[in-house]
Amino acid sequence: MTQPTSPAPVGPLADIAPLLPPRGALLGLDLGTKTIGVASCDPDRRVATVVETVQRTKFTADAQRLLALAAERRAVGFVLGLPLNMDASEGPRAQASRAFARNLARLTALPIALWDERLSTAAVERALISADVSRARRAAVVDQHAAAFILEGALGFLSRHVLRPAGNESETEPRD
Repeated sequence: MTQPTSPAPVGPLADIAPLLPPRGALLGLDLGTKTIGVASCDPDRRVATVVETVQRTKFTADAQRLLALAAERRAVGFVLGLPLNMDASEGPRAQASRAFARNLARLTALPIALWDERLSTAAVERALISADVSRARRAAVVDQHAAAFILEGALGFLSRHVLRPAGNESETEPRD
């Protein structure tokens, strides 16, 4: 694993978005204490799909796996879920996610965007239950589905807030 000369940028998606190229896959991460759910999107950033659940061991091994997944998918950045409290304050889990992002940033040049993940796991759990997924199967896939949920939220934000190059307006966008 080659370390970059300076850490990758880490910050809210609104601040990181201008640093991302207009196209390219992103990797969504749902950081838990025992696992990391991983999702990816297509280069046009239209659809998020589940990738895998990484069993956490040591930071170095976890980071190596994430960087390998990013390289396999030619990712141009990461979207890391930031578990804020319901009142938008940051507790120990959010602080742990920020620390993970800072440590990962020392090992890659890919920008790391933080995205509010409040209720993502609960929403995914409800969706899996309504799809009649067994408890054992839910436990195996909930983290990667939560990562896809986080990434979908970020993709929605990017599609609404990132300026498109002039002359690239779609027919469905309103005109003045």
